[in-house]
Amino acid sequence: MPWSPDTVYVEGLGFFSASVALFQDADWQRTSPCAGWTPRDVLGHVGTVIGFGTELLRGEEPEWSPRNPPGASVEGDPRTWWDSLVTPALQAVAGVDLTMVVESPVGRRSIGDGLSFPALDLFIHAWDLARSLGRDVVIPPEVIEFAHDVFRPIPSHQMRSPRVFADVLAAPPDATPTEAFIAWTGRDPRWASATEGSA
Repeated sequence: MPWSPDTVYVEGLGFFSASVALFQDADWQRTSPCAGWTPRDVLGHVGTVIGFGTELLRGEEPEWSPRNPPGASVEGDPRTWWDSLVTPALQAVAGVDLTMVVESPVGRRSIGDGLSFPALDLFIHAWDLARSLGRDVVIPPEVIEFAHDVFRPIPSHQMRSPRVFADVLAAPPDATPTEAFIAWTGRDPRWASATEGSA
């Protein structure tokens, strides 16, 4: 049975947390597969989105004000900062009505639609963090199926843009399902950090 947006979101929070837990203090300043971003920036971006979503799910009217660079949003110890966002996010999404329509930065949309993008971001950016450390993660097949279902109706010119995904890259002939999916998002599935192996 296909996963619903809230299931992908909840599973994604745990998946991303597992990548965050791999980091030591010095690792946050490495390079990442996200051009121009350190892992700290990846964390700041994801945390800002999750914090905004938590307030939205609570029925509040949060202000969308991302920092530049995104890592500037991270306060104190990065792992502690992220952990402080997870429990409120889980509480806010528990039992949520996915059909409820709310205001969002892109206009009125259902909670289910609004959850889909940040839910997928959790898995994709967890891969970014892991690759920053020279590690691999396996993205669940249910998530890959969910991603294709979400993006299938979206015109290519909207999907392949700076705000969403880069152009599809060719996956290696022996690519795993995760690597093929990462290439589909426009990332090099075998990206290696310039500092890989040096720490």
